[in-house]
Amino acid sequence: DGAVVNAAPAMELGRTAKFVTAGLGGVLGWMVVHPFNTIAIRMNLAAASAGARDAAAVAAANQSFPAFTQAIVKNEGFGSLYKGLSAGITRQIFYATSRFGLFEVFRDQMAKYRDTDLVSRLTVGMASGAAAAYISCPAEVSLVRMSNDMSLPPAQRRNYTSVMNAATRIASEEGISAFWRGSSPFVLRAMLVGATQVGTYDQFRESFASVGLPRNSTSNVFAASLTAGLLYSIITMPLETAKNCMSSQTADPITGKLPYTSTVQTMRSVAHSNGVLALWRGFLPYYGRCGGHTVTMFVFVEQLRSLYKKVSG
Repeated sequence: DGAVVNAAPAMELGRTAKFVTAGLGGVLGWMVVHPFNTIAIRMNLAAASAGARDAAAVAAANQSFPAFTQAIVKNEGFGSLYKGLSAGITRQIFYATSRFGLFEVFRDQMAKYRDTDLVSRLTVGMASGAAAAYISCPAEVSLVRMSNDMSLPPAQRRNYTSVMNAATRIASEEGISAFWRGSSPFVLRAMLVGATQVGTYDQFRESFASVGLPRNSTSNVFAASLTAGLLYSIITMPLETAKNCMSSQTADPITGKLPYTSTVQTMRSVAHSNGVLALWRGFLPYYGRCGGHTVTMFVFVEQLRSLYKKVSG
């Protein structure tokens, strides 16, 4: 448990190395937790739309996490849990690389003017999260669409074949602006994620180091990332629900109007139709995704940086 992650002598990583290891760590971590994301999205959207669908849809929305997962695997096969993996990896290439990479750049720049404390970490976490989210919106919309497609009635399925197919069809059929249709909750969520995941992770590492877990140990990285993942999962779940609803919505065939028009309106609509707790529907797989990805991403990042230092040193 006290295994050393960065065994090599301390050396300063260059900016390129920071961004590359952040991106690779994000991609590798996502490959581990992608099934949780698929289940979380589908449970979340099932609950959000249950009030407007038939009894079977309502029953499906009320299933437990294990029962919901078992039903998907039984009806669609285990491979359906990895639906949208290409979009998820593409998202991480842009999102994880820019979010964690920019966090470290912003943090180090701010350190020239003030001490690096919790406030500065939360501030730069929010800034880096917002920038990363806006950059990766097209991949995020493609991911949500591909992950949820099989849960739709056959006549409503879009049947995307790949992330490139999804992206090109969304652009040609709905316009480029469709990629940023759910950008408001996504950016707000990413700001909270940047603060509560990356910012608090950095702070928790200091805190756990002060109680005996060496900062560069696997136990420190694991404890800090698991704690940060739980915190940000609880705080950001309502925004995740709003983002999923706005990203996957279709216009009314008669009026041409979209059911969800803003982050607040979406959360109010879901809470009014299905109860406030519907905003946290699918929390267990969501935490499996968020907490799992936080742990695996940061462990991979530290291991990759340790390897880079050994090779370069």
